[in-house]
Amino acid sequence: MEGQNRKDIYPGLEVGIILKKDQRSGKITYGIVKDLLTSSPFHSRGIKVRLEDGQIGRVAEIGPPEED
Repeated sequence: MEGQNRKDIYPGLEVGIILKKDQRSGKITYGIVKDLLTSSPFHSRGIKVRLEDGQIGRVAEIGPPEED
């Protein structure tokens, strides 16, 4: 996991997040950061963000999805 430090995440960045409903499966949803919702500089489970499409979750990875 690389989305634990707030300083690494900013609006306009493409990230992969885990939505609340997907926490058990670990399914990652990709999008562009609109707002940072976690105010602390570090969070062990990932910084919580709102994507431009309105979905909210914790950052699991930074950058676009990796191609196989």
